[in-house]
Amino acid sequence: MSSATSSFPERIELSGEGLVLRDWTEADLTAMPELFDHPDIAYWTPIVSPFDEAAARARLVRDRQLREEGAAVLLAITVDGGAPLGEVMLRRAPEGMEIGYAVGPAHRGQGLAVRAVRVMAAYAFERLAARQVILELEAENTASVAVAAKAGFALLDVPLITGEEKGRPYALQTWGLNRP
Repeated sequence: MSSATSSFPERIELSGEGLVLRDWTEADLTAMPELFDHPDIAYWTPIVSPFDEAAARARLVRDRQLREEGAAVLLAITVDGGAPLGEVMLRRAPEGMEIGYAVGPAHRGQGLAVRAVRVMAAYAFERLAARQVILELEAENTASVAVAAKAGFALLDVPLITGEEKGRPYALQTWGLNRP
């Protein structure tokens, strides 16, 4: 699926697996630093660090811009549509539809990332006609490898994606889930 396809809806709310994935709002700005200002998130993700309220505001602006461009959608992971516990992203990439996620440290160990990935993958398959959804992650990130496996993704036999971010080299594996 190319990035030239139609844009994402202005508002999205997805329910399933005991979760409600919803749009970020200005009301979430004060909660975002607690979720994203953590060494694990700084190390494994491209999210800026330190992550303060100014970074939260910039992320919200960027989220809306990416959605308007049809490039990506970022949704808050919640259990009831209320307080955000993390984030799940769906991005149109040259390789296909890519999902990314981050769960706040206080909310880990509850299966939130696995469930959010499955709900977002279902959205990509059902609403966007994706043939495959991918995750790109580092093999050393054992928590993300576990999420990929539990969500039904399989490691693809494709070259590693290498680069450097935040002054450290990385090598990303590609995991895929095909349309049911």
